Amino acid sequence: MTHHIFLRARVLPAVIAAGVLVPVVAGAAPASAATAPRVSCTSGKAGLAAKLQRDITAALATRSGTVAVGLRDRTTNTTCTLRATTSYDSASIVKVTVLATLLWDAKKTNRYLTTRESNLATAMITKSDNAATTSLWNQLGVTKVKGFLAAAGMTRTVPGSGGYWGLTRINVTDEQRLLSLITARNNVLSDNARAYILKLMGRVITSQRWGTPAGAPSSVSKQVKNGWLQRSTRGWRVHSIGTFKGGGHDYTISVLTDGNSTMNYGVNTIQAVAKVIHRDLFPTTPAASRYTPTATPKEAYIAVPQG
Repeated sequence: MTHHIFLRARVLPAVIAAGVLVPVVAGAAPASAATAPRVSCTSGKAGLAAKLQRDITAALATRSGTVAVGLRDRTTNTTCTLRATTSYDSASIVKVTVLATLLWDAKKTNRYLTTRESNLATAMITKSDNAATTSLWNQLGVTKVKGFLAAAGMTRTVPGSGGYWGLTRINVTDEQRLLSLITARNNVLSDNARAYILKLMGRVITSQRWGTPAGAPSSVSKQVKNGWLQRSTRGWRVHSIGTFKGGGHDYTISVLTDGNSTMNYGVNTIQAVAKVIHRDLFPTTPAASRYTPTATPKEAYIAVPQG
């Protein structure tokens, strides 16, 4: 499994101690939990919005940290949001944006990805390979990433500076926008590009298939990308974005968290939210046929090779 230390595009020391992973960067801190924003839901299906609002709120009632949630189901015209524009350090969630930028840029010159690019993209998404991400980030450059964000309408996403791609500032609104572009026809990403991104997100290794897929019916297709990062302030950032289709639903979920005491605490928070969302969308599906992540995520860090 690839562990999520925060890689820079240039040389880092061989070992990074927990809590001193990256420099402090400027940017608004997530809103204090004291402001207690409420889950807001709307739906074209009678009773569903109220149920989702109640159940997501209950799932978070005993959880500490700062949590942002986004849900959109095209079939029932359902949306839910919590802290929709609060910014978080992206960790490896940004890797989907990196891949989308690569494909968007290739489309402009009508070219296919090279074998090298395809290999790097596969490692970046399916194993969350940090070195592969750094290679693609360096190749594209921040200017192209910003170009894609502008084309995609991801107006509040700010690429990490100085090569720190995992310190890209993200929010639920823009992540849901990205997932919308990946899951429906549009003028930003070609149909082939969308299919390619979904294919790789559907092939994420078992140990990284936690998060938003938790509790989804087995009959539903599941594509996921997760991110996790510890910093000296606000504890662990743990995020999960996923797309789901089948059984009369076509939906996306984004859950971003920080202020977690451990990585697993954040994972459990995300999965508590995901389970009630899937349950409310598919109330008659028996528990036995719902997805349960099979591996416990590892918290250990590894040395970062120099060079």
